[in-house]
Amino acid sequence: MMILRSVLGIAVLTAVLWLFSSNKRKVNWAMVGKGLLLQFVLALAVLKVPGVSWAFEKFSLVAVTLLDFTREGSTFLFGSLITETDNFGYLFAFQVLPTVIFFSAVTSLLYYYGILQRVVKAMAWVMRKTLKLSGAESLAAAGNIFIGQTEAPLLVKPYIAGMSRSELLSLMSGGMATIAGGVLAAYIGYLGGDTPEGQLFFAKHLLTASVLSAPAAIISAKILLPETEDVIEVAEISSADMGSNALDAISNGTTQGVKLAVNVGAMLLVFTAIVYGANYIFVESIGSWTGLNAWAAEVTDGRYDSFSLQFIMGALLSPIAWILGVPAADLMLVGQLLGEKTILNEFYAYVSLTEMKNEGLFTSERSVILSTYMLCGFANIASIGIQIGGIGVLAPSRRKDLSELSIKALIAGTVASLYTAAIVGLMI
Repeated sequence: MMILRSVLGIAVLTAVLWLFSSNKRKVNWAMVGKGLLLQFVLALAVLKVPGVSWAFEKFSLVAVTLLDFTREGSTFLFGSLITETDNFGYLFAFQVLPTVIFFSAVTSLLYYYGILQRVVKAMAWVMRKTLKLSGAESLAAAGNIFIGQTEAPLLVKPYIAGMSRSELLSLMSGGMATIAGGVLAAYIGYLGGDTPEGQLFFAKHLLTASVLSAPAAIISAKILLPETEDVIEVAEISSADMGSNALDAISNGTTQGVKLAVNVGAMLLVFTAIVYGANYIFVESIGSWTGLNAWAAEVTDGRYDSFSLQFIMGALLSPIAWILGVPAADLMLVGQLLGEKTILNEFYAYVSLTEMKNEGLFTSERSVILSTYMLCGFANIASIGIQIGGIGVLAPSRRKDLSELSIKALIAGTVASLYTAAIVGLMI
């Protein structure tokens, strides 16, 4: 039944994209089928094929080891705030955000030495050959697996101005559907907790999610806006200056990481305050006056004690969780996480997921794993402004197109993560 629901989920997601398509008759269903097959093969290889699974686990182990390096640097800087969690508790700003800074520096160093470019080129070649994409959009899609939604367009900066609208939507959707390496490491450390086993478990799933969502974003974009123009088949990675030497590259990456960490911390502070403000209205006013607080507690058997924003999002989005194969007892929780990710951001949702997991609210590990895949992407309302501003600077002539395609990109990025969860749901 779980497998059948995952298959139903893939069909429903495809139907939703088709309903919102700008040119329903031009949808290349052969490409869509190949894209879904590519996702399935990649997921099968990573999760089930012993040799590939072993290699991916080793790669995940590298990420976990780097987390240990971050911890040593954080301990040197913050001392007992890092080591004495029994006294001070788990301080998010000191335990998680330094990871973003360190991994940003590591990514910059890998880019300087050309290692990252080679990996991106290899993955772009696979997608270009299997899905018949243009060179620029395949490079951008592959780059989004490792770097952020404003950094990946730098790989194809010379081509953005001449991109077709379909290519531009693919570029934007890829940024919405995947996450940057710096925050990926932060999620590994936060979800995995203090144990290497837990960190390795989530490292493998988060890395898999980011890889699988790249072709899923292309599928989603090409259904929403099929390609009808001639495109450039081959493209080269733009040579962005990452520094004059290795130390300069590390310094530049560190500076970018600090900005990203401050941005993440500030957004979490503001969004948490907004949620509590909204709940003051829903719980203390509407729920209290109308008796909806007691009703919400009754219909959820006490899992929600009031008519809160979390309850509302859980109720509205639980059908999506159901078609993706989430166990019935956890539908409201997963629906809540999906709402938090879309309205607020994925970092806030991952914090909620970690708290739910640590409190033992989930009845099945399957729900935790599927949630990890569903939330793995930048598809949220705030990212619309980030993309219009970031990509618009690289190609000012396309700012109007970026604005017009922003909602479609949000839909495509959201559906891409759900596609990935449905594919993985077939195998766990």
